Amino acid sequence: MSLTAVPLYDVVAILPAAGIGSRMQSDCPKQYLTIGHKTIIEYAIQALLSHGTVQHVIVVVHPQDTIFASLSISQDSRVSVTIGGAARYDSVMAGLKRASQMNARWVLVHDAARPCLHLSDLDRLIHDAMKSQQGGILATPVKDTMKRAISGECSIAHTVERNELWHALTPQMFPLELLNDCMSRALNEGVALTDEASALEHCGFHPLLVAGRSDNIKVTRPEDLALATFYLTHQY
Repeated sequence: MSLTAVPLYDVVAILPAAGIGSRMQSDCPKQYLTIGHKTIIEYAIQALLSHGTVQHVIVVVHPQDTIFASLSISQDSRVSVTIGGAARYDSVMAGLKRASQMNARWVLVHDAARPCLHLSDLDRLIHDAMKSQQGGILATPVKDTMKRAISGECSIAHTVERNELWHALTPQMFPLELLNDCMSRALNEGVALTDEASALEHCGFHPLLVAGRSDNIKVTRPEDLALATFYLTHQY
């Protein structure tokens, strides 16, 4: 294929969806639980595609996944599938490889189990992150009093100052090459990556904190499903 025939994807989204959702106490992975007539992952994908800058969504599934292909959204030309690995970072790296083949310059990594993403938050993240060479993440300032436990015990060691603490959310948006380089280096150096931003932090970068809505919740436990259902049926 000639270079002129290769499409340019400025922004591609990656949804790691290879997890089994063990904490949901459900027979199927949490991203395939339904709210109304749609699965959680369908809400997440549609939220991303609602922004005109996001040209493609790569869904990274478990090798034995048979559910995603049965969803109507899997037939959307703006959605493709690749196979993930045992850990989240394996799936993100697989998504980055696929996005690189699409000539993407920027990637948005979003949790497949976050169905309540608002267009206004996504728009703000894309706008702010593109002004930075280091990208940024959606996050919310910590509101509650934070306690640190005594190591190995369920007893309070001390109260943690919360003024500069934020809850990290997704999407997280970075230049593709930068994220790929930082994740590769961090993994090679044995760093435990809790999210994509932590790879950049390890390499000395400081991604932006973009204030987002607190209703952008991740469905992890059974009670989260009821809350997500409320938010999706009472959106404003």
